[in-house]
Amino acid sequence: MEAIPERNGHSRTAPHGRLTPAPRPLPVASREPVTLTVDQVAALGDRLRANIAGAVRMPAEVLEVVLATVLAGGHLLVEDHPGVGKTQLARSLARSLDGRFARVQATVDLLPSDIVGANVWRADTGAFEFRPGPVFANVVLVDEINRATPKTQSGLLEAMEERQVTVDGESRPLPAPMVVIATQNPAAGYDGTYPLPPAQLDRFLSLVSLGYPTADQEVELLRAGPEPPATAVTEPERLLAAQEAVAAVHAADPLLRYVVELLGATREHPLSEVGASPRAGLLLLAAARARAALNGRAFVLPDDVQALALPVLAHRLQRTAAAPASANEEIVEDALRQVRAR
Repeated sequence: MEAIPERNGHSRTAPHGRLTPAPRPLPVASREPVTLTVDQVAALGDRLRANIAGAVRMPAEVLEVVLATVLAGGHLLVEDHPGVGKTQLARSLARSLDGRFARVQATVDLLPSDIVGANVWRADTGAFEFRPGPVFANVVLVDEINRATPKTQSGLLEAMEERQVTVDGESRPLPAPMVVIATQNPAAGYDGTYPLPPAQLDRFLSLVSLGYPTADQEVELLRAGPEPPATAVTEPERLLAAQEAVAAVHAADPLLRYVVELLGATREHPLSEVGASPRAGLLLLAAARARAALNGRAFVLPDDVQALALPVLAHRLQRTAAAPASANEEIVEDALRQVRAR
């Protein structure tokens, strides 16, 4: 896949079997590290919230999950039917964050090397040269990820978890921050899709669905026409500083115990074949810290955990064979009802 530069240094991909990096270099970290307070993180969240809401009509609670995911340093999976604004959300978020942006359109013939890059022989130098793939960006949009084959989907595993890729035995670090925003259509009823395996789903901090707009929102959409594009409201260095500030938000021991008991409740539920893992607890806590910072607090409340438990935990669970399709959500909701907040 060839990475073709877009305006403002962004890039997209085209199916030509050749990789060409976008011309603008990745942002270089400031000589003096940027540090942000919790109040500054909340102000940054306000700017991101207003910027994205002006470009995409979406439920306010979904936007809060999106912002918490990004500030927690996680990756986002957007699942819904075609035409409800999944790609528009991803593009608006990417433009708001600035930095290097790359888009990959997943197809059945997409190869792992089309994402991570490959060593290419150069006859003029008599040596191999590494051509980076689209994953070498600050924001990577993987559109319709479940149309790629499992082999190609697995090419993202190391990049998403380790923030590096290994090609021909050599590991190469990815730029920081790096956020993967993937979209997918529901697998049921769509030919040519490959459901993401549990290991791949576990790499996404949260899964959200936009849903259809209300009748009034849809009338307004038809009246207004295409939404205006989002503009950059921050830069990679400040986003990285915001993520570091979020990681320092205090979580008391009773709250940690509350998270652990929630995880245990999902494992013991009668509809659960495989419950939430310890990694799920770490990511839930990270998202809760981000939500606290977005609200200007330097400490986590049970409310933060409860607000994010469903989008963070539900897609990681494996229900029993006889369980209904809605069992994952039911398991998390039952756990929230059964476990007492501390």
